[in-house]
Amino acid sequence: MKVIAAVLGLMAAAAASAQAQPAPFAERLVSAAVAQTAARVTYDGSYRRIGYPGGDVPASVGVCTDVVIRAYRGVGIDLQVKVHEDMSAAFHAYPQFWRMAGPDSNIDHRRVPNLQAFFRRQGTELRVTEDPRAYSAGELVTWMLPGNLPHIGIVTGQKAASGTPMIVHNIGRGPEVEDMLFAYPITGHFRYPAP
Repeated sequence: MKVIAAVLGLMAAAAASAQAQPAPFAERLVSAAVAQTAARVTYDGSYRRIGYPGGDVPASVGVCTDVVIRAYRGVGIDLQVKVHEDMSAAFHAYPQFWRMAGPDSNIDHRRVPNLQAFFRRQGTELRVTEDPRAYSAGELVTWMLPGNLPHIGIVTGQKAASGTPMIVHNIGRGPEVEDMLFAYPITGHFRYPAP
């Protein structure tokens, strides 16, 4: 009886410990991204002066990058700071599309090409493939939309009827979860932080 009581006690302690453990990082990141779909957000990528660190545009506005930035902030990672620090250390490694003389903490983290460069440098660049099984919850995907418009979203754990992972992103209608992984040419596939 003492053995059974001891085993039951250990099982109860293990169950309590498991409940106290935080959810895996990818799950928390996806939850922070999906939670944004409840908010009404007007698509607006205009330049704005924001605080540093922790700066953000008003919660009522945003673009695709803001979904990513806000999701990472929801798990304690400030991409504004991370991108700014990395750009300050290696400005030459980032795209020079905007003819800037140096980093700008107001906007750099809100540009998809800069996030791609950052994730390549500081995260893990994964293979781009048409196999939906290669994309896991919490990973980041970038696309090129018509008109040469770069776009970014986060892979969720939800699957479409086809088995394709759903994406949380903002393509102009506010944050939403959508079956669009293969709707546009994929230009990048990343995991951050690197395992």
